[in-house]
Amino acid sequence: MPPRPGYTRDHSYHFYSRGAHRVSIFREPENYLFVLRKMKHYCAELALTPLAYCLLPNHYHLFIRQDGEQPAGLLPQLVFNSYTKAYNKRYEHTGTLFESPYKAVEVKTEAHLLTLCRYIHCNPVKHGLVETLDEWPYSNYLEWIEERPGTLVDRDFIRLYYPTAQAYREEIQAYLQEWKREAALEYLEAFDG
Repeated sequence: MPPRPGYTRDHSYHFYSRGAHRVSIFREPENYLFVLRKMKHYCAELALTPLAYCLLPNHYHLFIRQDGEQPAGLLPQLVFNSYTKAYNKRYEHTGTLFESPYKAVEVKTEAHLLTLCRYIHCNPVKHGLVETLDEWPYSNYLEWIEERPGTLVDRDFIRLYYPTAQAYREEIQAYLQEWKREAALEYLEAFDG
């Protein structure tokens, strides 16, 4: 596993992990809501800002900016340690819930930042969970397109790159169309061999 980044104020990080054996880490809507409540609490306590996030049945992605001195890496540690304890108690589960400790990558360039936001938000469609992104309630895509007034988002950050909600919708549609085109080509190439 690559080393975790050193955490620095005003820098941003992508955190992600998945369930052990790729099994579901979220069994019901209340599980997702538990994590989102914990995220809200710890982001406020640690001076962190969620830029983009998506919780999926067997994994998660968090794109977080560190606004204070507390290391951003505390967020996944605190949120998911708490969640694992609650999950294990509720479902009488033993053993590890996650495949490995969370992974962390510092986001250093604007190109990485913009691609990461699209990638995180498009996960529910890419994994076949929904047909359209506005159907998935466990990401902040709806905040990005001004369809939900949630608080786990930085609207000033969004407007810096996308002056209107429609601009981001169009960016997402182009990203998904390119992904579908590439997936179709890969499928066809499998038969050329």
